[in-house]
Amino acid sequence: MTLINNTKKSNDYYIIYGLNNCLNFFKSNNDFSINSIILDENGIAINEKVISSKISSYGKIVKILDSREFNNKYDFKHSQGILVKFTGNLYSDLYSTKDFPENSCVLIADQIKDPQNLGQIIRTSECAGVNGIILPKHRSVHLSNSVLQVSQGAFFHINIYVETNLVSTIEYLKSKGFWIIGLENSIDSKEWHDIDYKGKIAIVVGSEGEGIRRLVKKSCDFLTTIKMNGKINSLNVSAAVSAILFERQRQLSK
Repeated sequence: MTLINNTKKSNDYYIIYGLNNCLNFFKSNNDFSINSIILDENGIAINEKVISSKISSYGKIVKILDSREFNNKYDFKHSQGILVKFTGNLYSDLYSTKDFPENSCVLIADQIKDPQNLGQIIRTSECAGVNGIILPKHRSVHLSNSVLQVSQGAFFHINIYVETNLVSTIEYLKSKGFWIIGLENSIDSKEWHDIDYKGKIAIVVGSEGEGIRRLVKKSCDFLTTIKMNGKINSLNVSAAVSAILFERQRQLSK
């Protein structure tokens, strides 16, 4: 990581806080530039081994505040006494990947607008061994401080792509040997556990309100659905993603 002076305005850098997020940040191999590391002198983070080793390593960009000043300036729930401000490119280039390994899995999130949902999807995807997440350039939430916080550091370990045209992106994935599976309630949809998720697959999910857009859905090779047995006929998209991705993991483990 490259050290720089903290001269940027607040809207020019990302902010993460809490032990999990910050520990994943320090353990990642990404080339981010740290603007500042801010610690509560009485917080639990300052005594954590990885964090304490950074205090001497990063010198002037480390700020240790008393608890009152820390809480007045950074009133974040569950900060655990640490906050990191950093800059860097959080996105990857899909088309620079020439060869995808067998059993690659890419998640395509079409029109997800809730930062909480996207953050949870990133966290679940990383835990489930997904290789990357594709977001549309328009009509979608992207990586923000809220998304990063909910992901609990998972965004450091998974490729995030932003593409202008999802239909073209799907065609590119098909040219690389991917099968495209759309999660959508439809009479043509198979039960989610009856789909073969082995091999190179891309799983498409849409927003809870709008679902997958028509042309994107038309580009899918298969459609799958999760049957609802309760009185509520829709499942939170992040929960649906969890079910699909861990069914894939179950199939691969067999």
